[in-house]
Amino acid sequence: MSASKVSVAPVSGKRDLNAFVDVHYRLNQGDPNFVPQLRSELVELLTPGKNPFFEHARHQFFLARRGDQVVGRISAHIDELALTQPAEKGFGPGTGQWGLLEAADKETAQALIATAEDWLRGQGMSRVLAPISMSVWEEPGLLVRGHDHPPTVMMGHHNPAYQGWIEGAGYTPAKKLFTYELDITSEFPPLIQRIVAAGENNPRIRIRPVEVKHFAREAAIVIDILNDAWSDNWGFVPFTDKEAEYGGKKMTPLIREDLNMVAELDGKPVAFMLTWANANEPIKEIGGKLLPFGWVKMLLWLRNPKCNTMRVPLMGVKKEFQNSRLASQLAFMMIEYIRRSAVKNYGATRGEIGWILEDNKGMIAIADAIGSRVNKEYVIYEKTL
Repeated sequence: MSASKVSVAPVSGKRDLNAFVDVHYRLNQGDPNFVPQLRSELVELLTPGKNPFFEHARHQFFLARRGDQVVGRISAHIDELALTQPAEKGFGPGTGQWGLLEAADKETAQALIATAEDWLRGQGMSRVLAPISMSVWEEPGLLVRGHDHPPTVMMGHHNPAYQGWIEGAGYTPAKKLFTYELDITSEFPPLIQRIVAAGENNPRIRIRPVEVKHFAREAAIVIDILNDAWSDNWGFVPFTDKEAEYGGKKMTPLIREDLNMVAELDGKPVAFMLTWANANEPIKEIGGKLLPFGWVKMLLWLRNPKCNTMRVPLMGVKKEFQNSRLASQLAFMMIEYIRRSAVKNYGATRGEIGWILEDNKGMIAIADAIGSRVNKEYVIYEKTL
């Protein structure tokens, strides 16, 4: 590596944006557990007018160069909706974010972080939470444990050196996020089976699959429960209608009715659980490239998504039931129904649940009860500007 000084400048124009995307692949290509995401998806994520996150966010992308070579990148951004949240719940007034960090070395990382901090200060921010890439609903936190196996769909994977570089820039942990893995080929413990059976004998309870033909209705149900169930959680920022529509359309190819459940009580939806086949498995096989023939493999996989791992990215129970036994009963029932379908219809052997906040005692208790264990840990850091 040349000893020339690192320079950092804002992204300007299509050429810089392409370099911003490309450095992500180049700096990670030597990591056997890196999953190169589809380039078109990354470009869309970064494009105002396509990603509705930008409708309520200010942002600036930066590139780091050493001479003529791009050696890193970062995004500085401010979510206007996050600014309106209570400060005790993580965000709040004066809190900006940076994310999408990639850096060839410590000097580059700290130059990028310092530049992002300067931009946030210039926007009136007094505190930063990072890394968050870019919405808290996308890829929050830095991977600090679990580098030894690839991430599942829509989970981050980072160079282990980043932890020391970020902490060396004065950042301290604000919140830990965990994912839990479990063997889904075996039945759950007898106690869980009894809880599920009791729920099946309760005429007030109905667990049903989502109905793709009524997608708009089902999406509205899920978002309504999610915004209610998660509203007291640390880091919560409500979904907008456009974000819900955008996310639904993007994930539609992964939605299978027998892997996504809605729980009803007396005919009213009160809980949901979403599960996705791990698209990172075929994406890793094609190296993140749809051309020349990767698109054929992806299309065939989406028609019949056999995979080893299923990911549960989101679940929620309406707030009024969260401190009752009903909440865990509904969760166990949905997990069990999805487990059966995942093994029988898709050949899956492994499940991954998360992310889960470190202090979400209810979800951690459910994860423990079904015999899962922590397989990845992410940290969201904070710093006063």
